[in-house]
Amino acid sequence: MMTSLKWTFVFCLSAALMGVQAQPAIFNGADLKLGQKLIDENKCVACHATKVPGDGSAIYKPKGRINTPGLLRGMVEQCNTELNMGMFPEEVNAVAAVLNRDHYKFK
Repeated sequence: MMTSLKWTFVFCLSAALMGVQAQPAIFNGADLKLGQKLIDENKCVACHATKVPGDGSAIYKPKGRINTPGLLRGMVEQCNTELNMGMFPEEVNAVAAVLNRDHYKFK
């Protein structure tokens, strides 16, 4: 039989591991493999690199602009619309979920 200290440890470890994979509700069910594929196929990183100095990563987390998961999804939709990419809503969501996982880390 486990002591209460062991149960506390198991509970905290489980909560920590679940938190590592947590995504905001707006991204629940997003296909991360599809999102990464779309980012690669549409050359998003190369396009962003032309807009900011360096490798393009500075475009992520612009100060004060994108501070919620909904705004992140909106910015992906803006790229989709402005560049006439023709992505469906679930594809936009997949791309935004990958960006959240890799750069924004909203919970």
